[in-house]
Amino acid sequence: MGNINSAITGVNSWVPEYKLTNHELSKMVDTNDEWITSRTGIKERRILKGNGLASSDLGCKAVNGLLSKKKISPSEIDLIICATATPDMLFPSTACIIADKIGAKNAFAFDVMAACSGFLYSLDVASKYIESGLYKKIIVVGADKMSSIVDYEDRKTCVIFGDGAGAVLLEPSENEYCIKDSILKSDGSGRNYLKMVAGGSFKPSSLQTVNSKEHFIYQDGKTVFKFAVSCMADISVEIMKRNNLSPDDVAWLVPHQANKRIIDATANRMGLGTDKVMINIQKYGNTTNATIPICLSEWEEKLKLGDNIILSAFGGGFTWAAIYLSWSY
Repeated sequence: MGNINSAITGVNSWVPEYKLTNHELSKMVDTNDEWITSRTGIKERRILKGNGLASSDLGCKAVNGLLSKKKISPSEIDLIICATATPDMLFPSTACIIADKIGAKNAFAFDVMAACSGFLYSLDVASKYIESGLYKKIIVVGADKMSSIVDYEDRKTCVIFGDGAGAVLLEPSENEYCIKDSILKSDGSGRNYLKMVAGGSFKPSSLQTVNSKEHFIYQDGKTVFKFAVSCMADISVEIMKRNNLSPDDVAWLVPHQANKRIIDATANRMGLGTDKVMINIQKYGNTTNATIPICLSEWEEKLKLGDNIILSAFGGGFTWAAIYLSWSY
């Protein structure tokens, strides 16, 4: 038996039906379609409506759809990793809740929190479990109900985020069609520029924190944009150079859908034309951990065996990551 590699063997995504358009947002806050589109590239985003619905419900939709496509029983899953910035609760983990809701009785489960880079962090962790030879079927799900922590009176942040989920199945592979390389990085000084201040041990919830709107996303947009453009582009180019990939060798860039200008800058640094970049930010906005798997799901029919794909993300923390893989089906 040869070395065990880890490959993505299935993908699925789910977004809520309700569309929050730029026009509707302009009635809620001082903004307009031209302002939003020119700065972010976003036209609309999906919002999860309904009492008692959370990130786990988004994740369950994506995972159940994936299991159905692959004709796999929930009992066959060894591990579920959920990447989320909006867990149902601080504990138990959203992954545990998803495992229970879908009936994955034999899976252990945990969350990874690395803001918008969480899905790539989780994918890297899952690949190592597969490569260990101990586990055969692992689901990585990125799920975020960002509307739960957005202040819809803050035009700097409310125009950006949407709700959604995407999931991938990882299985062993003994051929070259697999996850090839990863680079993960972080810089904790970024905590000052993109954060939710209250609700943790640093500043526990209180009447004062609620009244001060400290349970919503805070973002210093200019600083985050500057770091994101530099870090996402740098790490994407770095993983290409480390694997001797030219722009012609890369079939697809799958970037985190944070901002159209950040995506364009990353593609330009990599020497890629727009025909090689997955972009759906105009439809969904920034769904945080769900952006990359939603892209993979929407482009699944266009992907070919052996396609060289670069996944790239940047998130709060600061965190950033890139993964190079060869598509396995």
